[in-house]
Amino acid sequence: MPLSEYEQRVLEQMEQALTSDDPRLANTLQSAERHPLWRYVVGFLAAAVGLLVLVLGAAASQWWLGVGGFVLMFAGVAFALLRRRAKPGPIGVVGGSARASGPSRPTARATKRESFLARLEERWERRRHEGGR
Repeated sequence: MPLSEYEQRVLEQMEQALTSDDPRLANTLQSAERHPLWRYVVGFLAAAVGLLVLVLGAAASQWWLGVGGFVLMFAGVAFALLRRRAKPGPIGVVGGSARASGPSRPTARATKRESFLARLEERWERRRHEGGR
């Protein structure tokens, strides 16, 4: 069932509010980061070689070879599926003195968010009393 025009408008307003309140989160949610294909290929090859070493270690009754094969399999899968960590940086706003500082008082953005939430609650109540729409 498609959304009504009213629901689409409310959804667009919520998206705009999210983008203005937390642009970094909105950007993260919009961009679907994919791993490069080569990471999957290398990870699969490492897992396959690790499985082969594990089986050879079990057949030769060499426990250390089996453990090494298992570690190689695990490392291959982890390499293929896990993302690299972003470099940590200072959190906050860099001022004129080049020192990081967080917001010291409520900003216009916080007031804007509160008014948005109040409007959203008001619409929700109105809609509930109208019997849905």
